[in-house]
Amino acid sequence: MTQLTLVIGNKNYSSWSLRPWLAMKQAGLDFAEIRIPLDTPTSYQEIRRYSPSGRVPVLLHGNFRVWESLAICEYIAEYFAPHLWPEDKAAKALARSISAEMHAGFHSLRETMPMDCRTRLCVLGMNPHLQADIDRITAIWRECRKNFGVNGNFLFGHFTIADAMFAPVVSRFITYDVKLDEVAQAYVETIWALPAMQEWVEAANNEVESIYYFNR
Repeated sequence: MTQLTLVIGNKNYSSWSLRPWLAMKQAGLDFAEIRIPLDTPTSYQEIRRYSPSGRVPVLLHGNFRVWESLAICEYIAEYFAPHLWPEDKAAKALARSISAEMHAGFHSLRETMPMDCRTRLCVLGMNPHLQADIDRITAIWRECRKNFGVNGNFLFGHFTIADAMFAPVVSRFITYDVKLDEVAQAYVETIWALPAMQEWVEAANNEVESIYYFNR
């Protein structure tokens, strides 16, 4: 099989890189990593060697290049790991919907609580827009756990792309000590305890780059 290579940014900051990386790890795939530190004078040029958008992540597979987190996850599910989506049609439709919602939305959360795995911070003022984002995310988690999570501890029982899409939110909630209801807190602990997630966090802790209020 042609080698899979995932081009990523800093593990401490790049939420978009975490998503396909975690999905591929959970799928048991062997892949190489190319890590390009972000927000440097040469970052864009280095990333452009691999990605036409000049952004990370990008998956290299033979002659194929797939960029954007959700597109990479879809590609992996289609060709290597169909179990990364729920089998049930209703569950699969919901998983795709919330993954796309996470990909496109929650701008207040992204701006106010940028991912920073190795730091513990507090939010300076819980504005209504940020609270609305948090409330919507936790409502999604409760709905999925109630309706489709009976056979496991993830949103749809077993690990899916939807869990990968929300993994950076879990990191943010821990970094900023967000107070959560019982269901949401249990889900945060489930994702955080994954060996692959801990591998990512350990690597983030060992990085030396610091980027002020970086948001990816």
